[in-house]
Amino acid sequence: MNAMRKMDRYRFRVSLPKRTSELVALIAISSTFFLFLHTRDLNTKLREMEVRLQPEDILTSNQLMSGNSAPAENGGVKAMMKLLQSTGEMSSLEPNQLNNTRKAQQDVVFFNRVPKVGSQTLMELLRRLSIRNDFGFHQDRVQRVETIRLAPEDQAALSALVSSYEPPSVYIKHVCFTNVSSFGLPEPIYINLVRDPIERVISWYYYVRAPWYYVERKIAFPDLPLPDPKWLKKDFEECVLSNDRECRYIRGEVREGIGDHRRQSMFFCGHHVDCLPFNTEGALERAKRAVEENYAVVGVLEEMNTTLTVLENYVPRFFDGASDVYWNEISRFNPINKNNFKPPVSEEVKDIVRKNFTKEIEFYEFCKQRLHKQYVALKLNKNKP
Repeated sequence: MNAMRKMDRYRFRVSLPKRTSELVALIAISSTFFLFLHTRDLNTKLREMEVRLQPEDILTSNQLMSGNSAPAENGGVKAMMKLLQSTGEMSSLEPNQLNNTRKAQQDVVFFNRVPKVGSQTLMELLRRLSIRNDFGFHQDRVQRVETIRLAPEDQAALSALVSSYEPPSVYIKHVCFTNVSSFGLPEPIYINLVRDPIERVISWYYYVRAPWYYVERKIAFPDLPLPDPKWLKKDFEECVLSNDRECRYIRGEVREGIGDHRRQSMFFCGHHVDCLPFNTEGALERAKRAVEENYAVVGVLEEMNTTLTVLENYVPRFFDGASDVYWNEISRFNPINKNNFKPPVSEEVKDIVRKNFTKEIEFYEFCKQRLHKQYVALKLNKNKP
């Protein structure tokens, strides 16, 4: 009888396939993470409600609600206007002087998008505009390991790919600035976005810990290993204050490969070895030069009205009607990639990080001032008789 019972127990013992057991483990990790951040999510929502209850004259539609590091965009434009008036540049300023679209030798937009700056939203905007404005829409496929710095032969292959699309077209990929014309191919129209660098690095920190991020990655690549639950639960403030290796931002430090998402300037600096050290003058100057000489428009996430207006006027073939599509379709009904599980971070901790992000902040301010100047030039042009 005992032998029969043992056989029965063995008969009904079911062994789960390896992938199924991994999925169960992933669900368990996700559930733990959801519970861990639930109270913080509630706190964040309460803070958002407090913001919504502020008087209308304090917050305008031009301001980004998820970040508070940047000033209102109208103030930035007015400051630029006063600066140009004081230097006497106002009278001679023309949009054509600031528009690198005129340098393009092919009607192809190359959007080498920076992660966590609103690039997913701009990509969706371009997808919708491709239907409205009749141009080709092309994006890089999801990759197991995304390499943003390329060897010269890979840069040449990428340049050939960009040039292979029938104009008018858009090509989108996470990659460092690649000078297509340096490989003997026609110059495309370069665009990109930037964001307050401190808000961006916090956003990236919690983005790679979001449960849905790993679910999506696991579905795409089933053999990827699961993350350590302790790593998933690690809080950004605690990471900074405890001097954790992940949250130390050391001048001159080099982190090769996909792991270096600390800075957005690297996506403008390019593939040169001088772009690798963190927060250095050489990398900053290369990034600035690429923006000034090659990019038609570098928008600013916190200043979306100004960004859309400049895109519509400086790259009209592709961005005609962009403001209408963004505000009436995407922003109102289709929030993209919003991470509701990102807890608030104190200004004290942000200030600690800012001290190590001096070059990144300078680059961000440089891009903002350039955008403001492009916008002011448009207003001058429209006011001419």
